[in-house]
Amino acid sequence: MDLAFTPDEQAFRDEVRAWVRSHLPPDIAHKVHNALRLTREDLQGWAKILGKKGWLAFGWPKEFGGPGWTAVQKHLFEEECALAGAPRIVPFGPVMVAPVIMAFGNAEQEKRFLPGIASGEVWWSQGYSEPGSGSDLASVKTRAERVGDHYVVNGQKTWTTLGQYGDWMFNLVRTSNEGKPQTGISFLLLDMKSPGVTVRPIKLLDGECEVNEVFFDNVKVPAENLIGEENKGWTYAKHLLSHERTNIADVNRSKRELERLKRIARAEGVYDDLRFRDQIALLEVDIVALEMLVLRVLSAEKSGKNSLDIAGLLKIKGSEIQQRYAELMMLAAGPFALPFIEEAMEAGWQGDFPGGAAANAPLASTYFNLRKTTIYGGSNEVQRNIVAQTVLG
Repeated sequence: MDLAFTPDEQAFRDEVRAWVRSHLPPDIAHKVHNALRLTREDLQGWAKILGKKGWLAFGWPKEFGGPGWTAVQKHLFEEECALAGAPRIVPFGPVMVAPVIMAFGNAEQEKRFLPGIASGEVWWSQGYSEPGSGSDLASVKTRAERVGDHYVVNGQKTWTTLGQYGDWMFNLVRTSNEGKPQTGISFLLLDMKSPGVTVRPIKLLDGECEVNEVFFDNVKVPAENLIGEENKGWTYAKHLLSHERTNIADVNRSKRELERLKRIARAEGVYDDLRFRDQIALLEVDIVALEMLVLRVLSAEKSGKNSLDIAGLLKIKGSEIQQRYAELMMLAAGPFALPFIEEAMEAGWQGDFPGGAAANAPLASTYFNLRKTTIYGGSNEVQRNIVAQTVLG
């Protein structure tokens, strides 16, 4: 395993760093570095900037309009974006559904859907989880019945991240009840502006409506929006999840937030406390170890070897690290981290914050929000079972 970057890779990093820092709007970087509220305009604005450069589709091969980067180049790009304070790319279009369309869609679907994803013009949502079908994704009940040249969809999805902004949704729907649950699932692309689609935001602990419920009441979907073959959607869903292998670890954001933790600790006068510094050091060691694990996967990909099936390990450790840095930020500010004022999440807020430094205002919100990380993407308890079965035997 070679963890050293080549001169060409270092030059690539320098190129990306210079471009990102000259094109990332300062107001957006300020919000990201200080954990302030990002609007749809912030997220999609950055996506369109990347799209114009051809980098929103950073993971795509050249034949589909992407840059054709290696796994290491993609990692370096994501790292430089995170450290500069760029919003994380909303993955549902460019990272998730696009590879499925490329691998299993037909030429007409590629021509129709990929350009809008690559440019950042079209916002995609994910229709996977349902009430009672979270980690057990094969039990989805949303039904799609073929009627002539279209499907009629009825059912409900939940925890749909940023679904209130969605233009299109890729959906796992049940088209058959024969055989095993996995064999009756299809992969359907659905226009969220269709009659019968209702999106209802869910307000979370941090006061944000980051996730949603989505209801389908006799929604007509053209049969031409079916990806691949009917009842083969489980295969396509697994292909999609394989593209999250290293992304779900979110190690680059953790590196950026580690620096934020150090800034808060210095401002609050606890950075020189040896016991607190020990906790920061332990966190930093875990982040470095996680990065080494990610690079180990990338090294295997670069050398043409089969990368380790360790998505579960990356997810478990990455999510625990995110919760840990949020906890340490709260501990650094002590009682000044406790006031929870939703308005303080807005950039330029000038209200009276009874918590000392203004940098403390978002701490409670960050802490509340990151309680989700050990649940989404398959709960850590389920991931440990998967690791036990597939890695440990």
